[in-house]
Amino acid sequence: MALPQAKQDTTEARLSRLSLPEGGWPEAARRDALTRLRAMGLPNARDEYWKYTRPDTLTAPEAPQAAVLHADETPIFGARDTLTVVFVDGEFDAKASDDLAMSGVTIDRLAGAPDIHWAKDIYGKLETAGQIPVARPLATLNTAFATDGLLIHVTGKAEKPIHFVYRHGSETSDAILHHVVRVDAGAEVTILESGPAAARFNKCMEVDIADGGALHHVRTQGRDHQRRAATHLFARLGTESTFKTFTLTVNGVLTRNEVIVDLTGDDAVAHVAGACLGDGDFHHDDTVFITHDAVNCESRQVFKKVLRNGAVGVFQGKILVKPGAQKTDGYQISQSLLLDDDSQFLAKPELEIYADDVACSHGSTSGGIDDDSLFYLRARGIPRGEAEDLMTIAFIAEAVQEVEDVSLQEEIVERVSAWLARHRR
Repeated sequence: MALPQAKQDTTEARLSRLSLPEGGWPEAARRDALTRLRAMGLPNARDEYWKYTRPDTLTAPEAPQAAVLHADETPIFGARDTLTVVFVDGEFDAKASDDLAMSGVTIDRLAGAPDIHWAKDIYGKLETAGQIPVARPLATLNTAFATDGLLIHVTGKAEKPIHFVYRHGSETSDAILHHVVRVDAGAEVTILESGPAAARFNKCMEVDIADGGALHHVRTQGRDHQRRAATHLFARLGTESTFKTFTLTVNGVLTRNEVIVDLTGDDAVAHVAGACLGDGDFHHDDTVFITHDAVNCESRQVFKKVLRNGAVGVFQGKILVKPGAQKTDGYQISQSLLLDDDSQFLAKPELEIYADDVACSHGSTSGGIDDDSLFYLRARGIPRGEAEDLMTIAFIAEAVQEVEDVSLQEEIVERVSAWLARHRR
């Protein structure tokens, strides 16, 4: 089928401002991605999975300007003992980064990676597989044009978390990064991500977890409010492996986070969770697709959104259970706390099941602050603003508790509390 002219024009306009990197082992994957992108076209509002989120500022030839926020607040995770890797507007900052050597892990950069490299077997492969049954053209764009990112091979238990720090320095920056993570059998790592990254940020991460491996992923997206971001996380899980990811988003005029998980080994576990707090010109979209293709696997999707002053939250989540994926345990919940009548939450939960011995459920709710609970707190001398903040923190608690590390949970709650105090009515 021929690509509609509008999509073709949008795609070619975007491509006219980009140059396909040449040379090295990623070249074949990049050229394949460019071919696929031209065939599918960049998204528009007519696409089913983009009907709630306008993609035009994500696909425009130039990134919309985004002011750089200079805040006194200590960066989140900054006090932790981590291996820190810093990117400024998508460019690696060697001076601000730690030595990339660490026991149990090898780290290379996509830029300048050796000609023979393990990442060749993964780069673009999980992204390509994740295009079925739903096209994800911004991820394909990323595979084609990303020139840098981290290639992380986890061979044992990493001695400390790896922290990706994304700094925003230019009001017109347009960053594209592509990370690849391989977790060997029985190995384990925690990856942290933080920072506004750029005026417009396109990030893709492909994660391949072997039998018995574990990856814990926690990221925060915040600070610079005018930023725009589209992120994709593709994960493939082996037998008895574990993958847990949590995202906290505050601020940002437009954020679209997609997570695509394929459970291919028996007894695998995948938890995908997120919380966002939006005030005013804020649009946040979580789109999740989890495929059960093995026996006795568990998946959880837990998303909480707190919205006010016209903020918009979107959740599109699907659980696909393939034939033969018996004993599947799939859970999905998406809820919003609307603090006024101007905000809105748009939800599209889906189950598609082709096995008969499963336990799958989904639910979605929207509501405001409970008046009885608010009265209870105020009757005990707590001012209204503080009482609403306490109830907000309690509301997002189920999502935050998906983080394995309790100390990380506490740090996230502290940041949420500080944000709520700054935005208190």
